[in-house]
Amino acid sequence: MEMTTVQLKVPVAMKPYIATKPDGELVQLALLLHPFVKNETISHGRAAEILGITKWQLIELYANEGFAYFDMDWSEVEEDVATYERLKAKEAAQV
Repeated sequence: MEMTTVQLKVPVAMKPYIATKPDGELVQLALLLHPFVKNETISHGRAAEILGITKWQLIELYANEGFAYFDMDWSEVEEDVATYERLKAKEAAQV
C-alpha cells in the first residue's frame, strides 16, 4: 500500500501512545477510518482496501477492538426475520 505523511496535532500526553510498531500502526489507521465506516461514508471493503488488508481481516480487527460487524439490537433482527418470512410466503403464494 502506498503511504503518505500527514501531520496531526495531538495532545502532548497522547504522544507515548502513538504506535511506532507496524502491527500497532495498522490498528490505529483502522480506528481512524472506523467513524467513516460507521456512518457509511465508506464501506468495510473500501476501508480494508485503503489499509491493504481483506474485508474479513478488517472485520476481525474491529471485532478485536470491540466493534461488532452487526450492530443491530435483537428487535431489529426479529424485524428482519419477520420481513424475510413475509416475503418468502408472498413469493411461495405466487408460484
